[in-house]
Parts: sequence; structure tokens; C-alpha cells
Amino acid sequence: MTPTRIVLGITGGIAAYKAAELARLLVKAGYSVDCVLTEAATHFIGAATLQAITGRPVYQDLWDARVPNGMAHIELGRDTAALLIAPAAADFMAKLVHGRADDLLSTLCLARDCPLLIAPAMNRQMWAHPATQRNAAQLIADGVTLLGPAAGEQACGETGLGRMLEAADLFAALTAFLQPKPLAELRVLITAGPTFEPIDPVRGLTNLSSGKMGYALAVCAHAAGAVVTLVSGPTALATPWGVTRIDITRADEMLAAVEGHIADCEIFIAVAAVADYRPAEPQTSKIKKTDAAMTLQLTPTTDILARIAARPDAPFCVGFAAETEAVLEHAAEKRLKKGIPLIVANRAQDTLGHDDATCVLIDAHGTHPLARAPKTEIAAQIITHIAHLYSKG
Repeated sequence: MTPTRIVLGITGGIAAYKAAELARLLVKAGYSVDCVLTEAATHFIGAATLQAITGRPVYQDLWDARVPNGMAHIELGRDTAALLIAPAAADFMAKLVHGRADDLLSTLCLARDCPLLIAPAMNRQMWAHPATQRNAAQLIADGVTLLGPAAGEQACGETGLGRMLEAADLFAALTAFLQPKPLAELRVLITAGPTFEPIDPVRGLTNLSSGKMGYALAVCAHAAGAVVTLVSGPTALATPWGVTRIDITRADEMLAAVEGHIADCEIFIAVAAVADYRPAEPQTSKIKKTDAAMTLQLTPTTDILARIAARPDAPFCVGFAAETEAVLEHAAEKRLKKGIPLIVANRAQDTLGHDDATCVLIDAHGTHPLARAPKTEIAAQIITHIAHLYSKG
């Protein structure tokens, strides 16, 4: 059975408050969370808070008698999916490098038989100090996974690298770390969201795509081990953890971004709802309203997926077909016309702008319907199917 317990180690630092939100996210996702605090951590966050969130005892003492055999540093490291230290102070990183074991958390780190991940958090000068950088490099060499740090405003009032990742980013990074890696080290390029084709400086043609499916696929592809680049039209979505994002507005900008990166990719997933037409002559100043009718001349945009699929060095291509009628027939026809191995078919009115979706995967072997579910779950199933087809060559 795969372990579902996470041990969350918390050391001293103002970023300790983020550990409470991280624990909440892990519990919500179905993990059992055991928290271990250093003495310094108790100055920033209370055991009662963490116990209320996790519903489990919080450990601080190396000699904690609540553990049946009195060996919390042994028991907490067994049948555990991962030990994550967040925040990991500079002092604690130095402890890990030298193998010091003078409290429960540091002793647990030596006695564990599960992966160890740390989220550094400290002042920018402390992070940049040669000693800290040597320690970070040594921890990586020892097999420890470092998550962050990020750049930004710090509690000391300075700005720079050293800030602990946000709880949502740590949750995404940890859950991705724990996932199987069927796309390990493969490079995946994904398009997402709508495009916006300007009519004049204040108006344009666009569509109802929210970008949620494309972003969910980027999250799942990264979790599956891929190196992911996301070319995104205008959306209100945050960049997924571990994903490189390229922002564009128009269809021709999306085409240029895709062609600029496609040679480096093994898999291309075209999720974006790219405009099929654009104004032939966008105006440079606002078109004034009159009582007369106006005719807007449109010209076709380039079919990005078809163009990429036709390349002699084409990657494994996946398309999406959002149809309003005869969904399977139109999608199957598109797959053959574009010459791609897989297309995802759905009803436009059931998916555009929604948080959940239902779809049918169409490949050379037939149709594979996916029941309605949140787009995050649908995306995970699509990535699994892509990995299976890709592995079969």
C-alpha cells in the first residue's frame, strides 16, 4: 500500500504561519499529516493550531511518551510518503549537512526511510551567503529535494531571494513529487486559453475559454515528470508550479511562440481555443459608433495544430475539438484531417468556462469516454492516456 502520511517539520521563522495552510491543503487532499516542531518554531506557531487542523498529535519532544515504543524519531519516519520541512531555516540546513541530531526533527531526518524535502526560508543575505549556498549544494548532492526559495518581499522589509514558497505552491510541488513519472524528462508544450484579435484599440474578437483545462494539463504533465512550457492566451489563472509560461494575446503570437519552442519538445498538446478568424485590417484608433451598419472583414488565422503536425519532425500531437453538435463525428474527422494520434472531443457548451467537464478521447484504437469530473481529474486521465500512447511509439 502506498503511504498516505506526510510528516511536516517546522523550524523557526516567520514563514511558519504558512505551514498551517499547507497542512490544511494536505488534509483536504486525503493525507494524514503529523507535525514536528523545533523549539524555535513554537515561537511562531502553536501546537494547538496544527493539532486542530490535522486532527493528530503534534510532536516536539525527542522523548515523547505518546509513541508506543518511545521512539518518535523512528516511528514517524516509517510508512511515510515524505518528510517535508517548511520552513527550513538556515541553521537547520546546516544541521542536516553535518548530521547533527540534538532534537526530534533533526534526529528524525537521520533515522527516516522516506524522501526528505525542504523549503528554505530566510533573509536574502542569509540565503546568498556562501556557507548557505554550500549547504544547499551539499543537501542536493545528498539526495534532499529543495523547494524554492522564491523571490519577493520579506518580513525584514527587504526584497530578494529567500522567501518561502506559498502553501499552494508547496502543496503542488509535494504532490507532484509523489506522483508516478510516466513522462519523466520529456518536454511538453501546451497551449491554453483564448486568443484576442483586435478590431481597434478597445475592441476585439475572443471566446469563452477560461484556460482551465490547459492549465490543469500543465499541472498534471509536470506532476508526471515532464518539463512543461505553457503558451497562454489572456486568462486570470496563476502560473502552475514548475511550469514555464509564455503569455500571448493574438493567434499569430501564439503561432510564433509555438514554432519558437516546438523543436525542443517531444509532445505538443493544443488545448487553446484559437480564433479561426481575425479582422483583416485592425484600426489604429477607436471606431466611432454611428447609426449605419458596419461590415467587418475577416481573414482566416493559421491552424497551429495542423501546421505543427505537418512538420517532418513533428512531435506527438494532441488536439482538442469543442463542438456544438455531432461531436464525435466532427472530432474524428478533425483527427484524421490533421493527421494526429489523439484528439479530445467535448461539447463546447458543456466545457467552456466550467470547472468540470466530460469528454471522449479518440485515437487509432477507438473512443475512450471520460465521465464528468473536475477538470483537474479529467486532465490527469488525459495525461495518463497520452503517456500510454507515447510509450507505445
